[in-house]
Amino acid sequence: MSSGDFDLVVWDFDGVLNANIVDGRFVWADGLERDLGIDSNAFSDFVFRSGRMREVISGRLDLHDLVGPWLADQGHAINARDFVAYWWKKDARPDREIIALSERLSERLAVRQVIGTNNEQHRARYIEEDMGIGRLVERIFASGRMGVAKPDAGFFRQIEDWAGVPSDRILLIDDLGKNIASAQNLGWQVFHFTPATRAALPARLGL
Repeated sequence: MSSGDFDLVVWDFDGVLNANIVDGRFVWADGLERDLGIDSNAFSDFVFRSGRMREVISGRLDLHDLVGPWLADQGHAINARDFVAYWWKKDARPDREIIALSERLSERLAVRQVIGTNNEQHRARYIEEDMGIGRLVERIFASGRMGVAKPDAGFFRQIEDWAGVPSDRILLIDDLGKNIASAQNLGWQVFHFTPATRAALPARLGL
């Protein structure tokens, strides 16, 4: 479809507005052992590869309650709150070029925009307030607040219901193919954001 045929843009955050993923890898933990003496592989095994993080981003488990006991069991002196603060700071890598596109959408075309992200409640608040990303959009839809995560269709339906916009007038910009496919199945327009496609995004947005 040509540019200008949408009423709402739904931005993914990590990997799109936030350039924190390199070659499919979250790079925030690269200095974890150097800075805090924490083995990044052991942490990833416990939190991510175990599937526990899925419970966190769906709002069924608080992140502090997950990492706090693990840090203590591993003999680390840092508490959950300070560890999470370190994590969020290292993970904050706003993509200035893509954020500028969002700003231009508002200024030139007055297009409605939201963020739709798989993030738990603490990081959603950090993104909104500490990073200041909340100023770009009407609302941040975060899975931990919604009780459902992408690519579940319920995630996208909540945005539709809130916006009151027909599904075929919504454009999702996301870096994960499974999220793109799910939204497309609901009739949304999609832009699969990758290093190979990012240069085409301004034209797709009519900029």
